[in-house]
Amino acid sequence: MNTLFYVVCIVAIVFTADTIQKYLKVKDRKKEEDPELEETLAQIERLEERIRVLERIVTENKFDLGREIDKLK
Repeated sequence: MNTLFYVVCIVAIVFTADTIQKYLKVKDRKKEEDPELEETLAQIERLEERIRVLERIVTENKFDLGREIDKLK
């Protein structure tokens, strides 16, 4: 093939790789610099922990609750 074709392909690959690299850097920088995102993620983690606790309470005490209701009858 033509030498010019190879040069064009190499330049296209270099520009594509550079563009992808810049995109990934900007994406990472947005994650690190966004305090609202960090606050939201922390809040989600707290809510997930509360849900885990509530699920544990409901599932552990369900059998005991049924037994207590039977005792009242």
